[in-house]
Amino acid sequence: MLQWLPENIASYGAQYDAVFANIYYIVGAWFLAAELFLFFCIFAFGRRKGRKAGYLPGHSWKAMSWVLVPAVVVLGFDLAIDHQQVPMWRAIKEKLPPADQTVTVKGKQFVWEITHPGADGKLGTEDDKQTMNQLYVPVDKVIHLNLEAEDVIHSFFIPNLRFKQDVVPGRSIKGWFKAVKTGQYKISCAELCGVGHGNMGGWIHVLSEQDYQKWLRGEEITTSRLDKDSL
Repeated sequence: MLQWLPENIASYGAQYDAVFANIYYIVGAWFLAAELFLFFCIFAFGRRKGRKAGYLPGHSWKAMSWVLVPAVVVLGFDLAIDHQQVPMWRAIKEKLPPADQTVTVKGKQFVWEITHPGADGKLGTEDDKQTMNQLYVPVDKVIHLNLEAEDVIHSFFIPNLRFKQDVVPGRSIKGWFKAVKTGQYKISCAELCGVGHGNMGGWIHVLSEQDYQKWLRGEEITTSRLDKDSL
C-alpha cells in the first residue's frame, strides 16, 4: 500500500487505498515503459550519416500494430481498474447506510458553517449546536452529511476519511462516513473559491461516546492533534 497517504481512519478507506495503489503502480509501470521505448527510438532510429528518412503511410497491419497493440494494452488496464473501482463506488457512493447521526455543513467564503444535532439527536430543533470550521462526531458511528453552499462552489475534503465532495449553491448533496479512530484531523476546501481559499479549513474531532456526550453538554474535552506532517 502507499505509505505516504494520510492515515486512514474511515471504515471504507482500505478499499479506496487499494484502488489508488493499483492505479499508481499500473500508471507508473506504463509511464516507465513508454519513456524507455521513446529513448530507444531516439537512439536506434535517430538521424545518422548515410541514412535517409522514410515515410510510413500506416496502411499495413504491421504499421498499425504500433498503435493498436498499446491501445489494447491500455484498454485492458482500464478495464482491470474499472472492475475494482465500479463495485467500490456503487457500495460507498450510491448506497448510504442508515445514519446514526446527520450533520449539515454549509460552505461559504471562507468558512464551514456546521450544524450538529443536540441531545435529542435531531436536526432543526432548538438544541442544535452550531460551530464554525469544527466538526464533532462520535467514533464508530455512521455520519450522514447534508452538504450545501451559500455563494460559490466549494469542496469539503477530509483526507484522513478519504472523503471529498463538491458543494454546489442551490443543492443539498448527501455524503457519509464512519470514523474508526478518535483524534483530530484536518478539514480543507479543495475547490478554488476566492482570495481566501487557502484559509478555508478546519478540524474534525472524532470523540469517544463519553467525550461526545460531554461536548453536547458543553463540558470541556481534549482531543489529540495529529502531527501536521502526516496530514
